[in-house]
Amino acid sequence: MTLKIFGSSLSTCTRRVAVVCKEKNIPYELVSIDLAKGEHKAPSFTQNQPFGQVPYIDDDGFILYESRAIARYLAKKYAGQGTQELIPSEAKAEALFEQAASTETSNFDPFASGIVFEKVFKIRRGLQTNEARVAELATSLNSKLEAYEVILSKQKYLAGDNVTLADLFHLPYGSMLRPAGHGELLEKHPNVARWWNDITNRPSWLAVKDGA
Repeated sequence: MTLKIFGSSLSTCTRRVAVVCKEKNIPYELVSIDLAKGEHKAPSFTQNQPFGQVPYIDDDGFILYESRAIARYLAKKYAGQGTQELIPSEAKAEALFEQAASTETSNFDPFASGIVFEKVFKIRRGLQTNEARVAELATSLNSKLEAYEVILSKQKYLAGDNVTLADLFHLPYGSMLRPAGHGELLEKHPNVARWWNDITNRPSWLAVKDGA
């Protein structure tokens, strides 16, 4: 049975799952959920994703939600195909991966997603951007990326010299910083810019960046 992803083609978290599928050569069927019509809040959806958020997957009857959890599951289930060691198997390497993954969750996502919410999602909904909030988030994210610069001056990727899920997790919201008017944050630090150019030009991301 083909893996089914219940989500929206342009959703950040749906594309986070899709890019991992591309890295691991996993065929999938996108079951399109119309967010504008509120299909993600319908009982038929929330019986599988109680928070009413996209995406969730159906892997031959196994239901799983939360994009990072899905990514870990797929990377482990299909460990032998596609890009290897998206989750390293050796104990210390895995610990460094988890450190990098936690870094994305704590030190990148809240600020990047906050900027995107204010500058892109609010506008789409006809709401007014809180520019003071955007400025605060941009200052914080720049400070975090200064620490990224230190890390990436010593190694190619966030967990070492091989790409992992921790790097890929940055792609959906990071790619929206430019449309949000803050793409320079990923370009002003040379090693961050080198890393960002690398991961955004991976064939997996190029395949899903405009839609899962």
